[in-house]
Amino acid sequence: MSRLVRRIPEGDDRERLVCPDCNYVAYENPKIVVGSVIAEGDRVLLCRRAIAPREGFWTIPAGYMELGETVIEGAQREAWEEARARIAIDGLLAIYSLARISQVQVIFHARWAELGFEAGPETLEVRQFDWNEIPWNEIAFPSVRWALEAWHASRKNPLLSVALNPSEDWRGVSPLPHGEDG
Repeated sequence: MSRLVRRIPEGDDRERLVCPDCNYVAYENPKIVVGSVIAEGDRVLLCRRAIAPREGFWTIPAGYMELGETVIEGAQREAWEEARARIAIDGLLAIYSLARISQVQVIFHARWAELGFEAGPETLEVRQFDWNEIPWNEIAFPSVRWALEAWHASRKNPLLSVALNPSEDWRGVSPLPHGEDG
């Protein structure tokens, strides 16, 4: 296989990585980050990062989605990996588009499915904070601040009603029956 080159493919409007021999286009797409604000009453769970970037700074449990998982499964996995927390998702809190770093972040409201938490392998420390105790000068990323502020603003209001996959195909794996146009 030839080395990919950057050029504008025929019929497109932006540079892409293209094979000069067969014209295969290797699309580069944004990364999807999933996470959750895990709250109990007026307290939220934060994790002190043990990895770069922003090692030593506080964040919510969040990270990149894996292939083959739903956004909810990803948020639950990240809560387990970073905080050894078993969570239940209550609803969608925020969606952030970070074009500068080509990320889309899907952040959920969550609560404990089982009590207990401890630092996972990517975390130095895990703590619950009251709103006025949050170490704002040590927050890892702007979107963590935004998510915490969104949680605080919405904590006494009903959660946004969001359409999710139907219960009969909650993982999105069933094709349309033959002959249906959708």
